[in-house]
Amino acid sequence: MSNPEIVDSSFTAVINAPLAAIDLPAWAFTLPDREYQGCSPAHVAAGYTTGPDGKRMSINVEVIGGSLMVQHYVERLGEKDHLILESVSDVFTPNGRTTINVLWELTVRALDDGRCEFTNHVRSTATDALLDLLDRQGIPFEVFRTQRQPMSIAHNQGETPLFAASIERAALRGQADEPIAARAVA
Repeated sequence: MSNPEIVDSSFTAVINAPLAAIDLPAWAFTLPDREYQGCSPAHVAAGYTTGPDGKRMSINVEVIGGSLMVQHYVERLGEKDHLILESVSDVFTPNGRTTINVLWELTVRALDDGRCEFTNHVRSTATDALLDLLDRQGIPFEVFRTQRQPMSIAHNQGETPLFAASIERAALRGQADEPIAARAVA
């Protein structure tokens, strides 16, 4: 079994800001710890750094389904309206530490001049380390996936409108910082 899918979930929310004011990478790579915590009761901490190759990284810590996760999201695509981050996330379970692959994709598209649709898409797949841990415990992958999916999907569904609100605040703050003449041209 090569990288079997654990969950693939996608939810949308409206952002009340113009598309031109939104910058997903700027938001993700400067997200204050407290702001991240406000986007879900499961969020513990957030920070950002760069990897050895110089690529930007967002470090997120959260608890999903009773398991602490440390996500090391590396930027794969960083456009203002489309951000793809990939992580080999550490997962601390009651039965030991393992890893899960997570692909996090954020997009925005204009609905009209002042509103956008935000999509929060999360896909996770098993690593060999996770499959080994499950095998040592005698837990079939399908049982693990069946138990994990509802928690992961509920987490994504809950954080999506709160992420949208956070992105909206950042976009509107950015607009407020922009000189009036520049806003008139845009």
